[in-house]
Amino acid sequence: MPGIVFGSDGVLAETELDGHLPAFNATFEKFKLPVRWSEERYRELLAVGGGKERMASLWEDEKLVEEASLPRKDKARQELLARWHKDKTKRFKKLVAQGKIRVRPGVARLAADAAEAGWSLAVASASAEGAARRVLEHVVGVVAAKRFEVLAGDVVPAKKPDPGIYKLAIERLGLPPEDVLVIEDSRPGLLAADGAGLRCLITVSHFTRDQDFSEAAGVVTSLGDEGHPAEVLAGPKLAGPVVTLDDVEAYLR
Repeated sequence: MPGIVFGSDGVLAETELDGHLPAFNATFEKFKLPVRWSEERYRELLAVGGGKERMASLWEDEKLVEEASLPRKDKARQELLARWHKDKTKRFKKLVAQGKIRVRPGVARLAADAAEAGWSLAVASASAEGAARRVLEHVVGVVAAKRFEVLAGDVVPAKKPDPGIYKLAIERLGLPPEDVLVIEDSRPGLLAADGAGLRCLITVSHFTRDQDFSEAAGVVTSLGDEGHPAEVLAGPKLAGPVVTLDDVEAYLR
């Protein structure tokens, strides 16, 4: 049977806008850093895979390094980044638990249909594993989440757009690449899937609608639910108002 691998942030839910961005800024405030990322700045930072990696970009600002007395030695810098990221992840999980993060239409529906049909399911995320699992449970429920293989955090040496996490997903699912569809929302995720030899459907999120998705099998506004139809932005037409397993098989062909 085929398989579907979902990205996490921006794919399962609007985690970047509703969760990660406010969590980053709250952590900066706690640690008395004179930094607050705007939506525009965060949109740029999404080209960088991983939370610690985005925080590490602060060292590119020499004036900030001086003003905030940030350590310059690598060991001390890595230790501080780990403290920041631990605090930020805790805040993110709290936002998920409070129901502050909007679920993307159609994810729970399509996952349930795939599980019932005996398809393999996985999530591939650059987020910390605990955060990725929490989001997955928030979207599909605790019981349904157990059907997913979850690949997250530092499970591979390099983050998206490196294809490592999707190569590992193929290995874990035990499926040939031609039987696996990746669902992503961003160009780094698309490039990671493409680099692993996988077809990719894009469901654009708040920050990613204007990105280049020329390598994608298709681009839609969402997977779609009753009352929230999916709009095709590029690629083949859907069989109906939502993305179904029939559509997934068509993307694979």
